[in-house]
Amino acid sequence: MAPRVLAVIPARLGSMRFSDKVIYPFKGKPLLFYVYREICKAKEIDRVVIATDSDKIVAAAKEFQAEVVKTSSRHLTGSDRVAEVARKLGGDIIVNVQADNFGLKGAVLDRFVRKMKDNHRVLYATMARRVDSDAELFSPDLVKVIVDKEDRALWFSRYPLPYLQNPKKGARFGQFAYLGHIGVYGFRSKALKEFSSWKRTPLEKAESLEQLRILEHGQPIQVLKTRMDSVEINSPDDLTKLRRIYK
Repeated sequence: MAPRVLAVIPARLGSMRFSDKVIYPFKGKPLLFYVYREICKAKEIDRVVIATDSDKIVAAAKEFQAEVVKTSSRHLTGSDRVAEVARKLGGDIIVNVQADNFGLKGAVLDRFVRKMKDNHRVLYATMARRVDSDAELFSPDLVKVIVDKEDRALWFSRYPLPYLQNPKKGARFGQFAYLGHIGVYGFRSKALKEFSSWKRTPLEKAESLEQLRILEHGQPIQVLKTRMDSVEINSPDDLTKLRRIYK
């Protein structure tokens, strides 16, 4: 029997720079709708739910007929919120898709899930793409990741990784194959349960990056490289970027 795949979108309010971002209206729909719609196009995913502690998000999600699971307000990371949902709903492979993952494509998610289905040794997985500007490279909003020869994550940081000892003049992003992290995580059920049992780790807290908890416990994270475009929305002014994706 094929593994059951559950996709969860952990969504919350309280963005420091863009309050109520995930339910902000864009072309008549909350931003969260566009992420949910793309995940629903993935053929390898059996069930898609939104996980939140916010009544506002519950109401907005029900407007576009999404399945919603109300969760505890105590979770400090999205993956911990996802773990609560997985305990309630089950699933062999659980995919955590961040609620502001604009530009995500169902076909890319299918490839991501198939990679996990085909290799049972992969307990944790995520995605990355090439950094395409110095603005991205030096922005703490885009997390950078470095990988080994088998595309397993060596480290994640908001700082540009690796540091170039002797950079040439001009733009830096083209002087190394820098990778930007995409907010999608894949977990085997047992691995997600283990992750949620661990306390937050020092480096996780320092960078505010939940995936560092996995690396700090010595566990590998497989990284799927993709050319998929993605868009960061950090203020209402950034909404113009979405028009090239959602027409």
